[in-house]
Amino acid sequence: MKTTTVIAGLMAATLALTATHAMARGGHGKGPQATFEQLDADGSGEVTQAEMAAWRDAQRAAADTDGDGALSREEMLAAAEARNAERAERRIDRMIDRMDANGDGVVQFDEMPERNADRAAERFARVDTDGSGGLSEAEFDAAKDKRAGRKGKRGEGRDRG
Repeated sequence: MKTTTVIAGLMAATLALTATHAMARGGHGKGPQATFEQLDADGSGEVTQAEMAAWRDAQRAAADTDGDGALSREEMLAAAEARNAERAERRIDRMIDRMDANGDGVVQFDEMPERNADRAAERFARVDTDGSGGLSEAEFDAAKDKRAGRKGKRGEGRDRG
């Protein structure tokens, strides 16, 4: 009995530490992620279970826009869209920081890297089956059909609707 209690306690502690670590580093889970500073509400340098619960409750309350103590489908979708918009903003800001060579806050077309140009040229050459340097409608359609066939095999049995 005592061994079971010890094992259960260790599992609970491990789970709590894992969750705290994932939240503190902005983990890759679904749903909102907190920074360590957000979770450490009292600034003590430690995150308690109570602080984690308070953060979770605040996230739920923020999503519950009608204040009824429940999350409707619409409220969940709105919260997910807000999180996705925040992630997109962060990604875009990082892209601008990385590519904006002249520091003007926008990315000029000539600042955008030509990624995979060689690979794109190889793909084009494969599709240009007659070697003319251009794609006929038949070559274009054949490549499109081949690509659709590959996607179909990967996604068989899944509803993409």
